[in-house]
Amino acid sequence: MNQEITVLKRDGRKENLNLDKIHRVVTWAAEGLTNVSVSLVEMRSHIQFYDGMRTEDIHETIIKAAADLISEESPDYQYLAARLAVFHLRKKAYGQFEPPTLVKHVKNMVEKGKYDAHILEDYSEDELDTLDSYIDHWRDMNFSYAAVKQLEGKYLVQNRVTGEIYESAQFLYMMVAACLFAAYPKETRLDYIRRFYDAVSQFKISLPTPIMSGVRTPTRQFSSCVLIECDDSLDSINATSSAIVRYVSQRAGIGINAGRIRALGSPIRGGEAFHTGCIPFYKYFQTAVKCCSQGGVRGGAATLFYPIWHREVESLLVLKNNRGVEENRVRHMDYGVQINKLMYTRLLKGGNISLFSPSDVPGLYDAFFEDQEKFERLYTQYEADASIQRETVKAVDLFSLMMQERASTGRIYIQNVDHCNTHSPFDASVAPIRQSNLCLEIALPTKPLNNVEDENGEIALCTLSAFNLGALESLDELSELADLTIRALDALLDYQDYPLPAARKATMNRRTLGVGVINFAYYLAKHGVRYSDGSANGLTHRTFEAIQYHLLRASVELAKEKGACPAFNETTYSQGILPIDTYKKDLDGICDEPLHLDWETLRKDIQTHGLRNSTLTALMPSETSSQISNATNGIEPPRGYVSVKASKDGILKQVVPEFHKYKNNYELLWNIGSNDGYLQLVGIMQKFVDQAISANTNYDPSRHQSGKVPMNQLLKDLLTAYKLGVKTLYYHNTRDGASDGQSDLSTAQADDDCAGGACKI
Repeated sequence: MNQEITVLKRDGRKENLNLDKIHRVVTWAAEGLTNVSVSLVEMRSHIQFYDGMRTEDIHETIIKAAADLISEESPDYQYLAARLAVFHLRKKAYGQFEPPTLVKHVKNMVEKGKYDAHILEDYSEDELDTLDSYIDHWRDMNFSYAAVKQLEGKYLVQNRVTGEIYESAQFLYMMVAACLFAAYPKETRLDYIRRFYDAVSQFKISLPTPIMSGVRTPTRQFSSCVLIECDDSLDSINATSSAIVRYVSQRAGIGINAGRIRALGSPIRGGEAFHTGCIPFYKYFQTAVKCCSQGGVRGGAATLFYPIWHREVESLLVLKNNRGVEENRVRHMDYGVQINKLMYTRLLKGGNISLFSPSDVPGLYDAFFEDQEKFERLYTQYEADASIQRETVKAVDLFSLMMQERASTGRIYIQNVDHCNTHSPFDASVAPIRQSNLCLEIALPTKPLNNVEDENGEIALCTLSAFNLGALESLDELSELADLTIRALDALLDYQDYPLPAARKATMNRRTLGVGVINFAYYLAKHGVRYSDGSANGLTHRTFEAIQYHLLRASVELAKEKGACPAFNETTYSQGILPIDTYKKDLDGICDEPLHLDWETLRKDIQTHGLRNSTLTALMPSETSSQISNATNGIEPPRGYVSVKASKDGILKQVVPEFHKYKNNYELLWNIGSNDGYLQLVGIMQKFVDQAISANTNYDPSRHQSGKVPMNQLLKDLLTAYKLGVKTLYYHNTRDGASDGQSDLSTAQADDDCAGGACKI
């Protein structure tokens, strides 16, 4: 066979195929792995070889042969495939397996314009040599196959047109650390860099896509989430669209609050004309969102928010629906519907909801977020005023329409605006929360823009990271990890650029961060507890108490060194109010775990020294970045022991961590009978988390006799989430191959347990 097949090498030379060389590489990749067969990988590869094949294609064929063997029975093929992929990647990047020295690599990358020139200005060759000594390139061998392909596809610096790769993972991690701590004093920064590098390269801290793909490059915008609020004027609408374009082009996910825009038919210019309504302007925003590809890293995306009592709400709720025509649909954004206690109360009591144009009811829109008692007073006052234009609908019909659209599209999200403001790190009277973001975990103050250079507006940015719960041996480790994370992310706020003054001013004043978690499902499995039966409630309470406590402690310590954030006085923390003071007390009925940490001393320290950061926690999905750490994503239960995800490189298979050891402990998504246990855990997390949580609801229609999920079940889960203090709901997931469309909306009623106000909220 060697004589019959010639191969084309990377440098253009031809030579005979050397099967011994292939065998040595596959044998090397299999070292220390269990239940993998070198000969099986070789056999599956050989049948695909042909004369004149490029050596690159041969290597990719072998990698794919190994990746195709990943299964529950043989999970270690994900590491064999990963090692082969790392070998291939390094050959492409460096022309050899061994990486160059860090000094040589950095000089080369700066010369090519791929790394930011400041690196060579900030660090001497001696310092870079020291950093090089900290790097352990063998940690590349701890990646799973899915992780390597995600790194190669999204994170490593490359030419996305030609596919040329310029670096490998350990250089990525080290250069991110070096850039984030570049402004630290020379006598301390190398130690911080070493510790941060170790934490991220050993998967204890997970970094989001904008940081991993952007830090170290000349592009300096790394906030994952951008919140933009629109006023009810053409100037503000145009400014909002321009701001969207600026940030979509720099890899950020967008939240748009368009709830102030007046309804169709409302008078404008003193009655000179009728308003065209919300939909034309939503289309305008959609065009802005989709105009950029975000450098090939990910596509532009946004979620747009409006209140459930908006006069156009019945049209807005169906904007993603596949029925209808293009003129009355805006399908390429997602939507967040904003609700509060009064709206839920109308549902529970079988009442009506009055729909208004915000322009017709002065003060109502602002009170919706700032003052719940004032909102109810104004709302009932306007309802009694027959001169004000409104629509009146049965609450159950409106909620049922909302939940049907949420079920059929999966992407009509929920924001409980009262929880976002009463259980908030911000004083709602001066800094209300009026929207969330693309993934429903960011809850930050915003102010509308009148033009793109408007410094009186406020664009909220949140910079994210996550702790890998599965990598923790003890909650005590969170003290060190919190300190490293807060220091790195806070430094990033000064390191990055701000395309718009409203974003820079808001970020410098509030210095908002959002630290979440990954690998929660593995964490539960490792501790022998489950989502569904309450057994995880105590562990979850202890864990998220520790997370919030140590992050607050780290931010206080940083405030002692660098000062509190300038807008600290607009936080509830400045008043001595902590998340443990404002959570929904209904949680005490499902979890009686006491507090274990010294919150009273922390409270005094916060009031004395302030906080460097207005916010510290937000639980994001981490769908892609969790793969890098071979972790389960966010707080979600896995759908299977082997996850199968599509990417531009094909299907990526990943086995849950330590599958053979904890197989019987993992609780798979579709084996969980209801959302109750999951929502209880989210409520417990929300007790401590100062922003919000990307929490999903999940339904298997085959569990129901009719083959569809009853509307009363959807409404019951919505009310349960509200009762437990959950701020936001993200995806509505329906098991594949089943339909949960509703055909009985006209007769649907709230669940019996909640009828007549029995389910108190």
